[in-house]
Amino acid sequence: MLSMGIHNGKREKPITVHIHRIPPGKVKEIELVWDRKLMLAISCDDSTHPRENPNQGIAAIDMGEIHGIAAVADTGEALIVTSRKLRSVKRLRNKKFKELYKKRSRCKKGSRKWKKYTRAIARTGSKTDNQQRDILHKISRKFVAWASGQGVNTAIVGDVEGVQRNTSRRKKKNIKQKLRSHGLNQKISQWPFGLLLAYLTYKLAALGIDLLKIDESYTTQTCPVCGRKKKPSGRMYHCHCGYTCHRDVHGARNILSRHKHGEIRNLDWKVNKIKYLRPAS
Repeated sequence: MLSMGIHNGKREKPITVHIHRIPPGKVKEIELVWDRKLMLAISCDDSTHPRENPNQGIAAIDMGEIHGIAAVADTGEALIVTSRKLRSVKRLRNKKFKELYKKRSRCKKGSRKWKKYTRAIARTGSKTDNQQRDILHKISRKFVAWASGQGVNTAIVGDVEGVQRNTSRRKKKNIKQKLRSHGLNQKISQWPFGLLLAYLTYKLAALGIDLLKIDESYTTQTCPVCGRKKKPSGRMYHCHCGYTCHRDVHGARNILSRHKHGEIRNLDWKVNKIKYLRPAS
């Protein structure tokens, strides 16, 4: 039975739910949730402990909106997992939202048609959320499997907290600051990096791999050879000194360098191979 608490000074009658199968392990929490239908969410402790991890390897992660994860390990191997499918899902969601909100705006609030479009908006949002969770789970699982194969003991991720600030189109106090386009602001504001980081945290912990966050400022712009700062254009980073690397792998290398040396400097090894993966592959 689920307690419904007290309403208007009276305790509500509890809801009785019949479950055909309870997952093995000690039940920690039971929650009744609504997502297009009523569902029962059960959290259980399966008594599984993190594995012993004798490895000594280090990998760095540069999270991005186009490539969900770009990672490099000190073995010289690199991994890129694209999140273009998620971008496509979000674009379709935004297009449907625009159509439904426009149609609903022509209806009287509370009318049958207004409620119909409101339900359609909720269904569209719920479907996209489920698709997003599925894609992010697959992206994080691809990285965890790769990191385990590279003998990684510690994973370093660039801290992108705050990147979604100042995405409003309202006039900024600093008039010299260049305003980003509406499309770019929309992509950044809808970038679910926090959810991806949460999935990575517990998946890596299960394998005994520590996940640490580090300041990623200027890691994409700084050349590790000559130290010159340059905003890259396109997917490749080219410097006047002759250094060139894939833009996201370059950022991951600089994150790894900052973790090991406390500053961005050229590492004594090169990236031998870049492995490209899609979430569903």
